[in-house]
Amino acid sequence: MQLTINGQAYTVDDGDPNRLLLYVIRDELGLTGTKFGCGAGICGSCTLLVDGQATRSCITPLSAVAGREIRTLEGLAETDAQGNVIALHPIQQAFIQHQVPQCSWCMNGQMMTALAFLAQNPHPTEEEVVEAMSRNYCRCGCYVRIKTAVLATAEMLATQDATGGAA
Repeated sequence: MQLTINGQAYTVDDGDPNRLLLYVIRDELGLTGTKFGCGAGICGSCTLLVDGQATRSCITPLSAVAGREIRTLEGLAETDAQGNVIALHPIQQAFIQHQVPQCSWCMNGQMMTALAFLAQNPHPTEEEVVEAMSRNYCRCGCYVRIKTAVLATAEMLATQDATGGAA
């Protein structure tokens, strides 16, 4: 089975199309930014983007993503041909700037959920951010900082759009 992840094609064994995407991404492909949390699609730490939609990879079978574009945390930053980071994505910049991470286990899911949300609502209110992020759990209770970082990301992305890519 062919998977396209972060713009790169991968071939994975399709002997069991019901294997869960999380384990293929982490264990077989070594993209460990996507985290295992609850294993039931509740906490959000395994969230990645499938065709731009926030998707819980711990409950998503491989058969559901064949032929679709998958984006993981590793695919956010701009990199050179050798894989060296040239520039962090605005969501990564905002999460660092606003000191969101503590244990960092949920950060993958928080950022990926925020990106899917901001793609649909580029100019959200605080209340809309709180609602959109409410299905991602943070054991450390960093919800205020998460909200602040998501709002800051919206501003950075709007600035990039207004200036043609330079924030």
